[in-house]
Amino acid sequence: MSRWKGLPDSLDHRVVRLVVQLRRLKDHSGLSLASLAAGTSYSKSSWERYLNGKKLPPRDAVRELARVCGGDATRLLALHEVALEGWHAERAEPAAPPVPEPEPEPSAVPDPPAPEPAAPEPAAGAVPAAAAAPAPGLRIPVGPLVLSALAVLVVAGVALLATRTWQDGPASGRGGDTRTAGGTPTAAPSFIHRLGETFECRVRSRAGVLSAGRSRTDTAILGSGATGWDVVEAQCLLHYQGCDPGAVDGIVGGKTMRAVKRLQARAGLPTDGIIGPDTWKALRR
Repeated sequence: MSRWKGLPDSLDHRVVRLVVQLRRLKDHSGLSLASLAAGTSYSKSSWERYLNGKKLPPRDAVRELARVCGGDATRLLALHEVALEGWHAERAEPAAPPVPEPEPEPSAVPDPPAPEPAAPEPAAGAVPAAAAAPAPGLRIPVGPLVLSALAVLVVAGVALLATRTWQDGPASGRGGDTRTAGGTPTAAPSFIHRLGETFECRVRSRAGVLSAGRSRTDTAILGSGATGWDVVEAQCLLHYQGCDPGAVDGIVGGKTMRAVKRLQARAGLPTDGIIGPDTWKALRR
């Protein structure tokens, strides 16, 4: 088995997945880079750049590699299409965040002036005006209305804060399947890495299969720089298997890859540090 250089840590995980599959196909075929150059339309130096993550191989190069090495061209081209999105996204300049416009401050509503009541003329046999007319200087009670509005705003702010706290939640509440009040599983939230954030691991065995409840995959390919809930699941299972991957942060770094190699060596698998279907089987049993 040939010894490949480690892929750049900055490489998008979708590109890493494609390059790993191309490397494996080339290794299984037993062909050298010179042999690839002789059997395809691309030079030896081009294949060196493609297989070391320095440049994304063109679609035709992937098709010719599958033809020469006897691989599944359809699957490789599908991986190439996904990797192309990651390659472009990695090089796109982030757009400047929009500057929010300041909200106008509510203007104070002055108390309306109270009209002065006109003194009615006394009539014979009528009730005296002093007993029927309202007291002079009477004003609309604005104070209770203002206090009620402030109370509504305070309650709305507390509710918004509670909702935000529930959504962000502690690390142990993110990932895996969530359930509604009726018990129906819903989709897991998108993985967003925050600096210094780690996740709690609770590994359980169901029907002889280990799971940390973060992902159900047993086919995802995770190499250097990969991120997501699949990585959190793998790191939790590595801890359970006695192979310390470091902080459970959802990112495949050097320590996680070394832990994977220890597990692969123990299971009699090729020690490439990349989590694939065979390594998932070793993690989940």
